[in-house]
Amino acid sequence: MTRPIRIFINGFGRIGRTLFRQLLTEDARTRFEIVGVNDIAPLETCAYLLRYDSVYGLFPKAVETGHGWLGISTQRIPFFGSSDLRKLDLRHVDVVLECTGRAQDRATAEAGLDAGARNVLISGPSEAADTTLVIGANERELGDARIVSNASCTTNAIAPLLRSLDLGLGIERAHVTTIHCYTGSQPTVDQPGSSLERSRAAAVSMVPTTTSAADQVMGILPEFQGRLSIAAVRVPCLSVSAIDATIQVVESLDQPMKDFLREAFEGSRVIGLVEDPCVSTDFRARPESLIIALPETQTNGSRQVRLFGWYDNEWGFSARMIEMAERLTVRDA
Repeated sequence: MTRPIRIFINGFGRIGRTLFRQLLTEDARTRFEIVGVNDIAPLETCAYLLRYDSVYGLFPKAVETGHGWLGISTQRIPFFGSSDLRKLDLRHVDVVLECTGRAQDRATAEAGLDAGARNVLISGPSEAADTTLVIGANERELGDARIVSNASCTTNAIAPLLRSLDLGLGIERAHVTTIHCYTGSQPTVDQPGSSLERSRAAAVSMVPTTTSAADQVMGILPEFQGRLSIAAVRVPCLSVSAIDATIQVVESLDQPMKDFLREAFEGSRVIGLVEDPCVSTDFRARPESLIIALPETQTNGSRQVRLFGWYDNEWGFSARMIEMAERLTVRDA
């Protein structure tokens, strides 16, 4: 495709704004064009939250607003405040990045298609999607799907790792715990929530909870049914999450596990490696789905492995969404 891929962002929350930041980098600007943004929040509020971000800091360019547009330096991007995408004309759009978190029914999920867009990519789990894909795990199953779920950030961290290790070593069984930073779904003070644990203040306690990744990974990698369990703990950190995995491999390791990991993931854009002892803040704005911490790698005997990895649950996930949007458009070319 000789022209840039035309992107429309529906929902300008955490993921929508993170996608916006990445799509306006110098590298991405040659491949993508943001042709519109839609959010029901006031334009001035959206511009303010783009300009000042508690995780990623100041936006690197001037942010301005006008009647129906969001200005970045000299570029004016149309900004809409519609609660129904069907009221907009999206016939010029290659991919709607659906980031409202509301595309859980078919009517909402396909609203972008009804408005004329060629594809819809949902920034989270959705049973209304034609398919759920994770780059590094099952992206080759795209087929002719027009509404695609990009799964969850944790699924993007876990599924490529398990697939690679299963192909390279064979996995007999595995347990993964995601240590996830708190999100907007949790209260800032104790108040009734979706579960007793989720009713507690997010920023002062570690909260054992469930994760949608448990079902999603099974759907993406059905061969793991019966040999994988996944649990979650929400922790009082604002950004960057982690996974802690204990894996029983089929064959005895014939080389140090760290060497195997270096060989398996050298040059991978999906799974990275870090040799230094690090902490979570060191991984803000890292684009990989998972970065394995080699100093934390342990083996118990010849077949049990413990792996620990970091992931920026907003930035890395958004990077995979952009890659998936590119795949959707290349398929259509």
